[in-house]
Amino acid sequence: MQDEKVISIEDRIPRLKKQRRKKVNRRLIFYLTLFFFLICIIAYLQSPLSNVRHIEVLGNEFIDDEEIIALSNLDINTNIWNVKVEEIEALIEENSFVKSVVVTRNLPSTITIEIEEYIVVGYVEYKDEFHPLLENGERIPLEDRYLQGDAPYLIDFTDESMLQTLAEHLSSLPNNIFRLISEVYWTPEAQNEYKVQLYMNDGFIVNGSLRNLSEKMEAYPSIVAQLDPEDKGIIHLNVGAYFESFSN
Repeated sequence: MQDEKVISIEDRIPRLKKQRRKKVNRRLIFYLTLFFFLICIIAYLQSPLSNVRHIEVLGNEFIDDEEIIALSNLDINTNIWNVKVEEIEALIEENSFVKSVVVTRNLPSTITIEIEEYIVVGYVEYKDEFHPLLENGERIPLEDRYLQGDAPYLIDFTDESMLQTLAEHLSSLPNNIFRLISEVYWTPEAQNEYKVQLYMNDGFIVNGSLRNLSEKMEAYPSIVAQLDPEDKGIIHLNVGAYFESFSN
């Protein structure tokens, strides 16, 4: 019985040869595939297929796509691997509206420019015109495309430091409160140079201070909810909070 279970070397050799041949074939296929893959990559890099064909701009509202592309110095005939991402980002960030920018390659042939713009917190009165004021306190030269009527008018702000402070407060306000502000006047007094007066779109006026404007204004919706909507007046938010009706 033992002799029947023994497999002779002559019987094993063909099987070993077959297994060895399979390994060799698999290895050959792997190297051939890798070789052709590298050839395809080299051909792609050397051909016009690797040139930039599309430039996609995202996130911009005030700056036109064409303006951003012009700032980037990108050319659709440039090889996508020759695009210097950090240099392009630095060029675009020179625009005053640009808060941050991220440039990415999207193979095979698209460059994506994603923009985050500074928020326009108001339109400040300057030389009989209203110039956009950004959240970082920078005033932008007037252009019609910037006047979208989506931010309050800032009047009588002759002190740049006060304007900077106002920009910080307006940028930190919740959007639902910010949209209610129609006009902001700087009304300094001898004992309070930070005094401001806000005209609201719902008909109320707010007397406040630039020391704590954003903090105090967060209570505005709850204060108005307790008032008669037909009885308009002034809401004082300097020290405490109280209401003074126009009828009085």
